[in-house]
Amino acid sequence: MVKEKCPKCQTKNESGWKFCTNCAYKNESNGSLTPSSCSYNLVVMGSGGVGKSAITIQFINNQFQAKYDPTIEDRYIKVLDYKGVPCFIEVLDTAGQETFQAMRELYMKNGEGFALVFSITNQRSLSELEPIRNGILKAQNVPNIPLVLVGNKIDLENKRKVTKNEAEAVAKSWGVPLIEASAKENINIRDIFCSLIQQHWDNSGGPPIQKKKDGLCVIL
Repeated sequence: MVKEKCPKCQTKNESGWKFCTNCAYKNESNGSLTPSSCSYNLVVMGSGGVGKSAITIQFINNQFQAKYDPTIEDRYIKVLDYKGVPCFIEVLDTAGQETFQAMRELYMKNGEGFALVFSITNQRSLSELEPIRNGILKAQNVPNIPLVLVGNKIDLENKRKVTKNEAEAVAKSWGVPLIEASAKENINIRDIFCSLIQQHWDNSGGPPIQKKKDGLCVIL
């Protein structure tokens, strides 16, 4: 596939790109470029081994990480074109071990959206999300925190231990969406992060408004 360079930062993008994947500059039909001010700090949390890193890397690089390597903390940047708006997404892939409780509390306080991940093959991984959610609610102390419950590893349906009805009941009791996904097969991965952005927009009354200024379209 032909790659096209961004005139601003020279990063190569797929043919027909709308927003540069590196700097978020918009490829206007008239050749002008405008940056985005729409940015979110999203946090992926859950027990060890549920696939948090696999989900994050699949979202960022469209690659599947098969080998399990316990994470301490990894940060990634991606520009996501969501409903025509370029969004700067910083994704924090967190540790699942209780050893890093102090770091976890910091994530809970500073995050702007949370993907709480469990494995459908591990019943315990779902129940272990309850104290994490409670910690987020306590640290944020605001209503309507963007949050999504993620059931990973649906490619292992034959090993399922958590039924979809059970997960849906938990999501309903929390008042959040449930997304079943597969990092391996790249199923519903993008939807996880789009859901968090949409929740931000729902809370703020809609997406950023585009206005014309000096012939350019600026995201406000």
